[in-house]
Amino acid sequence: MHLDYPYRIDARRRTAETTDDEWVRDLVEQLLFTAPGERVNRPTFGSGVLRLVFEPGGDEIAAATQFLVQGALQRWLGDLVEVQDVEVRAEESTLRVAVRFRTRSSAEPRTAIFSRAV
Repeated sequence: MHLDYPYRIDARRRTAETTDDEWVRDLVEQLLFTAPGERVNRPTFGSGVLRLVFEPGGDEIAAATQFLVQGALQRWLGDLVEVQDVEVRAEESTLRVAVRFRTRSSAEPRTAIFSRAV
């Protein structure tokens, strides 16, 4: 078992735990929405995807964002996941990222959808 993200206290009044699959999903979410430079001891950790909400739309930005996200996932979580597809959409002030991946420990594909209002 792993610590749940975001950190919380469960009904037993203990630190909440989560399953392996949910832990990996939580790691993907943390990577996506952490800006490079935000973590003191890991200044290159993150994808920088939140700043793209304010960029002009278009096919070029979408392709660059997908490349950026896939690269960050490979670099930081490549030992845990195999990324199959990334879809990024910015709609007004909301960023939506869908990541299709497999964990290295199982062959079952998963899709995780994340959204953030900025």
